[in-house]
Amino acid sequence: MTLRDWGYRLLPGLKWLHGYTGQDAVADLIAGVTVGLTVLPQGLAYATLAGLQPQYGLYSAFVGGIIYAMLGSCRQVTIGPTALLALMTSRHTGFGLGSGPAYAILLCLISGIVELGMAVLKLGALVDLISLPVTVGFTSATAVIIGTSQLKGLLGLSGGSGSDFINTMRSVFGNLHNVRQGDFTLGLVSIIVLLLLRKLKDVKLDGRIRNLRTQQLISGSIWVIATGRNALVVLVTSALAYSTCEQMDSCPYILTGKVKSGLPNVSLPKFETTILDRNGTEIRQNFEQMLSELGPSMIILPIIAVLGNVAISKAFGGAGLSPTRELVALSISNICGAFCSSMPVTGSFSRSAVNHASGVRTPLGGCYTSILVLLALGLLAPYFQYIPKAALSAVIISAVIFMIEFEVIKPLWRCSRRELLPGAITFVMSLAVGVEIGLLLGVSSDVAFLVYRAARPVLSVSKLQTTNGINYILIRPKHSSLYFPAIEWVRSGISKALTTHGTAPVVLDCAHVHDFDFTAARGMGSLQKELAKANVPLFLMSADKDIGVILKESTNIDFPTIDCPDDLEYLLEQAPDYVLHLQISAPLVESRLGHCDLGEPTELSKLNGKST
Repeated sequence: MTLRDWGYRLLPGLKWLHGYTGQDAVADLIAGVTVGLTVLPQGLAYATLAGLQPQYGLYSAFVGGIIYAMLGSCRQVTIGPTALLALMTSRHTGFGLGSGPAYAILLCLISGIVELGMAVLKLGALVDLISLPVTVGFTSATAVIIGTSQLKGLLGLSGGSGSDFINTMRSVFGNLHNVRQGDFTLGLVSIIVLLLLRKLKDVKLDGRIRNLRTQQLISGSIWVIATGRNALVVLVTSALAYSTCEQMDSCPYILTGKVKSGLPNVSLPKFETTILDRNGTEIRQNFEQMLSELGPSMIILPIIAVLGNVAISKAFGGAGLSPTRELVALSISNICGAFCSSMPVTGSFSRSAVNHASGVRTPLGGCYTSILVLLALGLLAPYFQYIPKAALSAVIISAVIFMIEFEVIKPLWRCSRRELLPGAITFVMSLAVGVEIGLLLGVSSDVAFLVYRAARPVLSVSKLQTTNGINYILIRPKHSSLYFPAIEWVRSGISKALTTHGTAPVVLDCAHVHDFDFTAARGMGSLQKELAKANVPLFLMSADKDIGVILKESTNIDFPTIDCPDDLEYLLEQAPDYVLHLQISAPLVESRLGHCDLGEPTELSKLNGKST
């Protein structure tokens, strides 16, 4: 392996530099600046959502772009703060003094370490346990929680935004008489303008303007305005607040306040902090106590971050991307970000969509975004203090309302109503108890159903005849494996079939069964012995060789196997006792255990491809 190959393996982003042209640089510059204009107001808003000072949102917005440019594999993905992770972080930042940033930064570091561990152990597939309905229920619930948490800022009410839906709504309704007219009007108008500008990009000018150059110019201007709507609204409302508050004795808007200027200090995260208890007493917390406070968030938050990042990478880059590489890029972004005072970060779908629409050509576009954020920290930070909180709340609300996915309910109701239950459990419990508990309960309900299906496989039971009229009972499992929870169900199904159809040879169709575990194999051995005592032979049809080996090694019994019903006829002819017994068997009846339909007896010809 050459030195270049080693370099590409350690830093996959170096491949993008090979053959990097001036046109690529211009395209990445345009996309990077466009994404930067989006992330600046979002970063400020998401830091406020997380219960931190606004500058921490910008600290979180520049490290990921640089790291992902070197380690990432999808050019459209942008790493930075998101509303979902900000909400989950806010659960640990409300203890006062300097504990908020300490907890957020420590959670960022731990998230990166957990994600790196998942990458080393190749546990990225864990996100596959989270089904689409659970994901929809989770994101919809978090969107509702995020939206309601911003109502205080929108209405001009005092108190920070929280992550508890019920208490937040109770607090809002209890303080409606304290609504500030200026903040409410500004916030409501901002939301309306943001939604209208978002819709503006869908305007088509085809056929309305004959001059092609003019049409392209107007279309481009509309796209720029629609894409940079967050920055535009924040800029206009800040100018309005500045001019109004300078001329009046009392400002009608609650402003963001002073934002620390300059770059963050590069240092280790704090492993101890001081909080205030309910009585206002300062309490010193060590590292162990901080970990105890973070609790399940240390596992759930990284999983949610990985889920979102991998989903975005697959959406824009296709299925050929390596989840492990994405995990490494995300983990290093969080670990390095923690040394620059970042809160937890992951891929942002909205900013990645902007990046894609802007024509980005390589992940180096993230570097240009990071440079713009750094320039804003160094030059524009003093002016951020005039941004009204109502405007930032409007930015968040107008973004998260589109995370509520109502459109999934209708196809789920038509195709798989059962899957609505885990989604509903996730949604309701996330609102009532918390997003972590809601997600765990949703995933648990999905896994419980999978276990139930493994324990209670659907069995198709039919009584058929061979060509010469010999009756036999065909048992056809619908699943590809029989494990220990299912063996008693199968044995019970065979006993019911014998009771219903009378005594006849039992044929277990293993054409779709590819695996037995040890317990199931021993159970099959016990079943074979019980049937032998009742003079009922048990045959395996179309059984894989591996299944025969498992059964032989587990039970020391040679199960007779057949490839088709004609082989059954031949074997039965070798045992006259069975044949004589079968001639007085019960009339042909066909039934099904599980989800099978009742029907008429099927002939051998139907078994070979036409039977249901």
